[in-house]
Amino acid sequence: MKKFLRDSGLSWALLALFLVSLAGMIWSGWLDAAEEARRHAEAAPSLGQFLTGGDFLSPLFENWESEFLQMAFYVVLTAMLFQRGSAESSDPDDPDRPNDEAGPGIGGWLYAHSLGLTLAALFVASFVLHGWGSWQMAIGDAARHGEAPHGFWAHLGTAGFWFESMQNWQSEFLATLALVVLSIFLRHRGSPESKPVQAPHGQTGAG
Repeated sequence: MKKFLRDSGLSWALLALFLVSLAGMIWSGWLDAAEEARRHAEAAPSLGQFLTGGDFLSPLFENWESEFLQMAFYVVLTAMLFQRGSAESSDPDDPDRPNDEAGPGIGGWLYAHSLGLTLAALFVASFVLHGWGSWQMAIGDAARHGEAPHGFWAHLGTAGFWFESMQNWQSEFLATLALVVLSIFLRHRGSPESKPVQAPHGQTGAG
């Protein structure tokens, strides 16, 4: 058990942080939704109603969408582009790695690109679910104002929906840019995201 926890400690720690954060989002969001309902003289939603409604699903998948988009782009871009001196980049003078050839046929190609493809698929799924949750929120808002709601596809073309997405996308790409550039000059001892402490700034890659 001790060996298992040591070998998988990073995954377990991140899973725990995710679950704690998700629980905090659910609790605080439910209380906020109840307060919003009271302000409009409406019945407060049950926990089940909140979890299946747009007020929860839209921000949840809005954030997942931006994370998976950023990770998918990062995996693909780091396979194609370089940043000399960054711990996050392959060396432009020696870009080839051992055991990095794709296997034969379509199956070999799919496996050789499976990480980027999976992250892209998770982005698409999150994008659609964000759109659905955001649409449900828009329907509720239209009902409060006595207006006719947009259809789903029409909602995906609204400025409000894209504002929800873009405000997260820009922050993800900024954070990734910061990691790529700062890892040229700064160090964090023991982290695989950092070059060794004594490595020169011109060294590329974390090795």
